[in-house]
Amino acid sequence: MEVEKFSYDNKIVKQFAFATILWGLVGMLAGLWVSLQLIYPSLNILPQTSFGRLRPLHTNAVIFAFVGNGIFMGVYYSLQRLCKARMFSDKLSTIHFWGWQLIIVAAVLTLPFGMTSGKEYAELEWPIDIAITLIWVVFGWNMFGTILKRRERHLYVAIWFYIATFVTVAVLHIVNSFEMPVSLFKSYSGYAGVQDALVQWWYGHNAVAFFLTTPYLGLMYYFIPKAAERPVYSYRLSIIHFWALIFLYIWAGPHHLLYTALPDWAQSLGTVFSIMLIAPSWGGMINGLLTLRGAWDKVRESVVLKFLVVAITAYGMATLEGPLLALKKVNAVAHFTDWIVAHVHVGALGWNGFLTFGILYWLIPKIFRTNIYSLKLANWHFWLGSLGILFYAIPLYWAGFTQYLMWQEFTPEGFLKYSNFLETVTQLRPMYIMRSLGGTMYLTGFILMTYNLYKTVKSGSLLANEEAEAPALAKVEGGHKGEHWHRWIERRPIQLMLFSLVVILIGGILEMVPTFLVKSNIPTISSVKPYKPLELQGRDIYVREGCYTCHSQMVRPLRFDTERYGEYSKAGEFIYDHPFQWGSKRTGPDLARVGGKYPDSWHYNHMMDPTSMSPGSIMPEYSFLLDDALDTASTPAKIRAMMKLGVPYPKDYDKIANRDLMIQANSIAQGLKKDKIETVSDREIIAVIAYLQRLGRDIKINNLLNQKK
Repeated sequence: MEVEKFSYDNKIVKQFAFATILWGLVGMLAGLWVSLQLIYPSLNILPQTSFGRLRPLHTNAVIFAFVGNGIFMGVYYSLQRLCKARMFSDKLSTIHFWGWQLIIVAAVLTLPFGMTSGKEYAELEWPIDIAITLIWVVFGWNMFGTILKRRERHLYVAIWFYIATFVTVAVLHIVNSFEMPVSLFKSYSGYAGVQDALVQWWYGHNAVAFFLTTPYLGLMYYFIPKAAERPVYSYRLSIIHFWALIFLYIWAGPHHLLYTALPDWAQSLGTVFSIMLIAPSWGGMINGLLTLRGAWDKVRESVVLKFLVVAITAYGMATLEGPLLALKKVNAVAHFTDWIVAHVHVGALGWNGFLTFGILYWLIPKIFRTNIYSLKLANWHFWLGSLGILFYAIPLYWAGFTQYLMWQEFTPEGFLKYSNFLETVTQLRPMYIMRSLGGTMYLTGFILMTYNLYKTVKSGSLLANEEAEAPALAKVEGGHKGEHWHRWIERRPIQLMLFSLVVILIGGILEMVPTFLVKSNIPTISSVKPYKPLELQGRDIYVREGCYTCHSQMVRPLRFDTERYGEYSKAGEFIYDHPFQWGSKRTGPDLARVGGKYPDSWHYNHMMDPTSMSPGSIMPEYSFLLDDALDTASTPAKIRAMMKLGVPYPKDYDKIANRDLMIQANSIAQGLKKDKIETVSDREIIAVIAYLQRLGRDIKINNLLNQKK
């Protein structure tokens, strides 16, 4: 049999590895800063670095910059060796690398300046969304080109996960990014209210599933056996793990929307499939850990294996906790509290972070032909990181229980014991201090790793083109007698991709199509009207400032919610909300019924200095809204975009919208003047007040009798 000589491209692996480290430092530093802002609100120094603007930058930097580059680093290294082929195109590899870095830079340049779509984990505006699509296609082209020219007939399990990641992330991104552009860096979600919420958390949950989980499972299946020098524990278990996981995961998004205005049947589906997810998730964890059977002496000695074992353990804990959080009784306790933040970070810091660190410690010495500079520093990193996770997560679990217990406590007379939301916030400060200490320890370990790997790189030299040889792939029809049935699809990457696509589409279609097409799922309410132009402008400012990161607009049908905030939320209230603003965390109170609760002067003073109205508040001040002029030139374009999305403004209303805007603005300014507050009517604060005073005013109890099906 003819043996072919070729080389592996390690240069692209090095580039993605260095980018992983760089963006990891940036993302985690931003995360530490926003955690400190909850302790010391004075750290909200500039509008561009306020909590509401910096928090989306932190999440995007960690997910798409740190983890994203970590995925590509691992895939480019492992795929070449599993296929026994160099990447399909060095040029495509280069375009992919620099294109992805430019997308990250675009996020850094837009999110702090309030250019956001306002949808969690998908905040980037439409031109960047298009760029992400194009670069993702480049990645897929390069990956499938490599697979098709492989010299290894069967596709190893890691490649199954890479293929499922590519196809599913493409579907998620395209569907969730359907938006109506207003300008170069402003758009409105193509969906509204309940439908937008369903699409967003179908995307948000599965971004966790298919960006933070499935590609990392592929990396686990490659690097654990390599580091332990042992084969994967069970081939059959890996088959069950793969197909069950990608089928079940896609259904689970609605478990983020329990007790909301989402139809009950969709919530129930999310719960059922979330519980079933425990089986394949733990099957994968068991497969990873049992691969180390007989190699535990190596684990004690190898810092790489220490990181990988803790990563798999964190994966197991997070994937047990996630389904349990989908149980309604548990969700009522955890949702909107810091419990969810703790849960997310066990996965992010433990699973994604530690697996990435283990791969870096194993891979960098390999491609630079040297030994790790300091095993002592690497072990220090391991223990600092491990303790950092504990110091981060445990106080937030405690904070989550504290929030819930205080929110739902009633006096013997039947009144809320803590009717002032701020009373719960002030109780959390010690937990937030401990969380920041944990984050500091974790980041310190990361800095030690950066120094350690820098010295490792300096002591070696890159093997940019690693020589290899393998027999050419012979064309063999059919399989071998007694061969496992799954081998058939392992030889056919295109069919594997198509089967994966069908499997992941089933859940999404069966959840979303009825919600969009069956009108009774979203009953309309006759009293709910489109936002007035000034209110629409105020809403856009609210989204720009990231207020949804701290405030929800969803009153759940739970007694303590309705006693504190008012009538529970109905699906028909949100039909003109592009995007929806239900939120996922209550650092501040829910705002769904805030309209009319306070006078305009209260909102004016509260935005100027939150502590003047709420002593002890940790909310950033928004005094710049008092000075910044409202961009009324954008009003016509915004009205036209809304009309294209089906919002029933009168014909040609865009031409007179600013007239109505100024009438309402002048009215608010005059009202403030009566309270001895002098301001001109074209300031942004006026628009924000108009929006806040609108919230919940359309729906009254007696209006519910007039719902139109």
